[in-house]
Amino acid sequence: MAGGRQDRRALRSLASLGFWLAAAAAAPAQAEDYTLNGFADVRLVQPSDQRSWNDGGLGKLRFNGGSDSGIEPHLAEIAADGKAQVTPELAFLGTLRFSPDQYTAVDLLESYARYRPVDNASWQWTTKLGAFFPPISLENEGIAWTSPWTLTPSAINTWVGEELRTIGGETTGEWRFDRGALQATGSLFGWNGAAGTLLEDRGWALGDSPSGLFDKVRLPDVVATRLGDPTPYVSDSFIQIGDSPGWYAGLTGLANGIGKLGVLRYDNRADPTAFRHGQVGWRTKFWSAGAEIDIDEIVLLSQAMSGSTEIDPTPTFRSVTDFRSAYLLAGRYFGNVTVAARVEFFDTHNQAPSYAANLSEHGHAGTLAVSWRPVHWLRFTAEALRVDSYRHDRINAGLAPRAVENQFQLNARAFF
Repeated sequence: MAGGRQDRRALRSLASLGFWLAAAAAAPAQAEDYTLNGFADVRLVQPSDQRSWNDGGLGKLRFNGGSDSGIEPHLAEIAADGKAQVTPELAFLGTLRFSPDQYTAVDLLESYARYRPVDNASWQWTTKLGAFFPPISLENEGIAWTSPWTLTPSAINTWVGEELRTIGGETTGEWRFDRGALQATGSLFGWNGAAGTLLEDRGWALGDSPSGLFDKVRLPDVVATRLGDPTPYVSDSFIQIGDSPGWYAGLTGLANGIGKLGVLRYDNRADPTAFRHGQVGWRTKFWSAGAEIDIDEIVLLSQAMSGSTEIDPTPTFRSVTDFRSAYLLAGRYFGNVTVAARVEFFDTHNQAPSYAANLSEHGHAGTLAVSWRPVHWLRFTAEALRVDSYRHDRINAGLAPRAVENQFQLNARAFF
């Protein structure tokens, strides 16, 4: 336990560095050098009839449901992005979030320092150090890693928010030319040795509740049942398992007035035979590719991910889960109204000893969202989401393997 406490203290110290330096730097800074933007989010939710993963179930959606579920009010979150521009080149950034869903109700999503020398006409480079989201999502570009198009991100970006965080350093170089630019990104990081736990033990899900830096994520109760343990299982979101740093590298091309296309390779290099205060290492690696096309008031986003996660905790047990997902989102601006529609598919294929549970799954989902922003500080969003999935592990929980889930949300988000 002492090693576990030391590990968490080290992570807490590193992840909090940018936040506290930002607070210290903001005091002497001029008002225009410090910014704070955030929102409060309240909702009316008609949940599906499935028990949510947040409550230890195998449902694919954030909010908990049941056979008698009616429309429910929720305080979804209160979040804020802070930025202290200390010099023209150096800034400190952090995101603080309150959510009843979080294991730690108030937590940091990001906290890092950014160094960006004054650019010239042809090139620029940026370095980050701290804890931040890897550059994977095309959807989540708003305050506190939210999407301007939908309330619920895709399955891909739900998982990115839950289990991936760059806790280390990242450098991006951008070379500009007449018709666009080319970006190259590389990173070394640690404390992501548990990434992949959810994809095997729970599968894909759709929800807008990214993990805080000191958060824990709930695993389905059927995991504990299989092991004969009545205690609900949780996973530390960000811990170091093994001695090797993880890495990712990516390339993105941008065409002025058209859009962008990017590809990224990720490998957390966790040791699948090692344990760290009760958790085994999950060696997770994947390719991610995404494209954005802008046509007047229409935006098309598409992303695909394919990879695997592996554990090898004993000489007689090795489990590998291959995972894939892809989506296509079409959005359009109508003045202060936006409309977005997204379709996606996902699957996992689990290979484990014959005596182990079959954890494979497949499914697809469709999302429709309409947002209206009558004034700059207020936005209303209505979202309908349908998920059709087949997961073998539901049989072990006494459920039918196929579930069709429908969820409707009406949201009011007040910005400050």
